[in-house]
Amino acid sequence: MRVLLLAYGSRGDVEPMVGLAVSLRALGAEVQMCAPPDFAELLDGFGLPLVPLGQSVREMATRAVTGTTKPAPAVGLSERAAQMVAATYEQIATVAEGCDAVVATGLIPAAAAARAVAEKLGIPYVFVAYFPTYLPSPHHPPLVWPGRPLPPDVTDNRELWSLNTENMNALFGEAINTHRASIDLPPVDNVRDHIFTDRPWLAADPNLGPWLQPADLDVVQTGAWIRLDERPLPADLEAFLNAGTPPVYVGFGSMPIRDARDVAQAAIHAVRAQGRRALVSRGWADLALADEGDDCFVVGEVNQQALFGRVAAVVHHGGAGTTTTAALAGAPQVVVPQMADQPYWAARVAELGIGAAHDGPTLTFESLSAALKTALSPQTSAQAKRVAGTVRTDGATVAAKLLRDMVDNGERAPVSP
Repeated sequence: MRVLLLAYGSRGDVEPMVGLAVSLRALGAEVQMCAPPDFAELLDGFGLPLVPLGQSVREMATRAVTGTTKPAPAVGLSERAAQMVAATYEQIATVAEGCDAVVATGLIPAAAAARAVAEKLGIPYVFVAYFPTYLPSPHHPPLVWPGRPLPPDVTDNRELWSLNTENMNALFGEAINTHRASIDLPPVDNVRDHIFTDRPWLAADPNLGPWLQPADLDVVQTGAWIRLDERPLPADLEAFLNAGTPPVYVGFGSMPIRDARDVAQAAIHAVRAQGRRALVSRGWADLALADEGDDCFVVGEVNQQALFGRVAAVVHHGGAGTTTTAALAGAPQVVVPQMADQPYWAARVAELGIGAAHDGPTLTFESLSAALKTALSPQTSAQAKRVAGTVRTDGATVAAKLLRDMVDNGERAPVSP
């Protein structure tokens, strides 16, 4: 079995696919990865050949967040969508030959190209989401698309999802159908349902991010796709951890943020105010230490699975992967959500009692101090340890076996709605 995995997005989109790739190879499958060029080193470490997609996601995100480029209007987004669909299809069509299935996530135009490839080859196509609220449901509203805010007077979720259909058709419909016509595929009248299909997969832990019923979609919740990380921690980090009480970890993963220097300084002061040491992760925000105090330490890329079990709390942006890793480690969390799925995970952390949801994306000394008091309380710590025992680690294996069964049963790409 040969499988094409496509993830056009940040590390939070790519990392779970690596977990699936490892599980697929354990079943004897051959895996081809398609992802932005930022992750070539990560994939090379697993011997996964990479087909690079587009330009650096880190550079694009940093320009957008720091304000070096203005947000593009809706017409600009449509034009870029057309370019992305065509370019992605061209990049993956050849390498997909001989594949038995395609699994895609990330940006909608790229996923549209992945589905088109699967249709042309007549092989199974699966779209995967990493958090429940990305998928249509009567239990939650849709995400807001740039330049197309949801009307404040509409509160019915089904009506909001109908508006979401209209927005996605307006933004991506012409681009996708123009490309489909160029490769002799029929047009689609509902972009979202075409990309997601009526049976998408949800790679989220059922306890941390449950799919609520009843719902219209036949969602397959596999559990989170976790890659076992066996790397040892660096010697200097081990020395810092062993030199005192467990520190508070502060990091925003693959999220650039504005005023990173001020944010790092405010975070360190807030951690110190709780009588704790600080462990700062550089990440895509390039966080750095505010001073040379021996109660602070800065790290780059490290094994979070090994680290989070040794910290007092984890302050982070609220990506699905970081939230799940901290929950699995039993570490209390403070989620400072910036965008996309992060408000959802912040709310879930608070609802489960395993941490605090920071009020908004802008971190200050006062706001983080208040959130840390909740996260560092004995009650939160005890609840985080209880919930840790409920987090599943077999999601990638479940998904790999499902994919194998689809191929063995001779399933083909679904018919376009």
